[in-house]
Amino acid sequence: MKPQTVYSLILLIILPCLNGYKILGVFPHPGKSHFDFFEPLMKELAHKGHEVTVISHFPQKIPLKGYTDISIVDGSHLKYNNVNITHFTGSRLQQHLNSHFLAQLGWAACDNGYTQKAFQDFLKSRPKFDVILMEYFNTDCYLPLAHILKAPLIGLSSCAIMPWTNLQMGFPDNPGYVPIPFIGVHDKMTFFERVENTVLYLLTSVIYKLLIDIPSHETVKKHLGDDIPPLSEIAANTSLVLTNMHFSLTLPRPLPPGFIEVSGMNIGKSKKLPENLEKWISGATHGVVYLSLGSMIKLHTFPEEKTKAFLKALGRLPQRVIWKWEAETLPDQPSNVMIQKWLPQLDILCHPNVKAYIAHGGLLGTTEAVHCGVPMVVLPQFGDQFTNAKALEKTKGGVVLDFWSLNENTLYDAVKTVLEPSFQESAKQLSDRFNDRPMPAMDTAIYWVEYVARHKGAPHLKTAAVGMPLYQYLLIDVIAFLLLVLFVVTYMFYFLVRTIFRKIFVRSSVKKLKKN
Repeated sequence: MKPQTVYSLILLIILPCLNGYKILGVFPHPGKSHFDFFEPLMKELAHKGHEVTVISHFPQKIPLKGYTDISIVDGSHLKYNNVNITHFTGSRLQQHLNSHFLAQLGWAACDNGYTQKAFQDFLKSRPKFDVILMEYFNTDCYLPLAHILKAPLIGLSSCAIMPWTNLQMGFPDNPGYVPIPFIGVHDKMTFFERVENTVLYLLTSVIYKLLIDIPSHETVKKHLGDDIPPLSEIAANTSLVLTNMHFSLTLPRPLPPGFIEVSGMNIGKSKKLPENLEKWISGATHGVVYLSLGSMIKLHTFPEEKTKAFLKALGRLPQRVIWKWEAETLPDQPSNVMIQKWLPQLDILCHPNVKAYIAHGGLLGTTEAVHCGVPMVVLPQFGDQFTNAKALEKTKGGVVLDFWSLNENTLYDAVKTVLEPSFQESAKQLSDRFNDRPMPAMDTAIYWVEYVARHKGAPHLKTAAVGMPLYQYLLIDVIAFLLLVLFVVTYMFYFLVRTIFRKIFVRSSVKKLKKN
């Protein structure tokens, strides 16, 4: 081999290491599905030669080169990821109180994380980073890390952007056509849906201020002292936000340059299935229906009457069914149903013989189904699942059922609907639109992380609206001024006309008096 070739190979090997950045990931929320969206990005950044440090509840089981864990495991993730379905009624009131529920989770995540010794030792060491990646959800108490470590901040969202994040970043939502994540409407709302959406948007902003922002300030003061600037000021300095959205699925909305849609970033290549699953799926003459309500909700906690409705409806299908069931046995299990406690979801959904997916509408599972072109029957339970379900229904990717009112017949009819050839074709078309991009979502995310690091925070991405008072953003001062000008001009015109008419009237009166 020629010396030049050897030198070139050596350079190719060591160059990524020389150009690698020090990157911190902060993911204090205990939800596993949230971390499942962020983890592939952090691993890929480490694989690219960057030095990655991750603060989370989910340290790597097998050490990874270039990837260091700061574990804040406190047991809360076990409770959060083991939910009884009867805790969620699906009522409108419960949907409206979702922001309060998120605030409670945030309080726990803040207090628990700051008291972990590994986190305290990390703060004391004051390490240097080129960029910080942080989940923007309900844990604003961790924003001071960007101030303390003096590094550019990138926000990440595993779901649709929270309304308060948009407000902090200088582009508040328009509730006339951008649905708040907690209610089941899409962008084409009726009048009363727009009223409800607007009221809830305003209410959520107040709840955020009272139950997330102010308590977060108190937590920061308790653990870090009084020298930290307001959290809203730190958030306003965010360089970029990577969000689990894509206009083909989560519906179009205006976004400034610093908001990048990377929905599907967590989706890798599907792998070969275990032999028992491959045999079961491939041997299904009429295809397979897959049933799972995600990592949090345990299906064995179904009320008995709902379990019976599912068993009867699915037992009537000519298709085989794969059911994620966490208990040891399923009483009265039909012969066409297979149960397992854990399943390789993406690999199942991307199998060509899988025809439908019954799910709860979490965004990760939804994007996997859309990526694979599998139509869904959605049973939303909480959070953004109601809005995800409605968006999917509008894009012809699925149908929506209310879990608490469904019965054997409604479930059977819904599954039969998505199994129809026209619905199968609509799901394939949605998949084509979702996957048709200039570059894969993961490559897009990595490019922008490195972009922010290269350009020292990329302040040029921010619009002038960041930090602008709301009255200026909404042009309330301009409208008030124009109304004042209109009033003055109208009054002057009125005064002028009145004066002219008075003079004319007085003259005519004088003439009449003279004649008399």
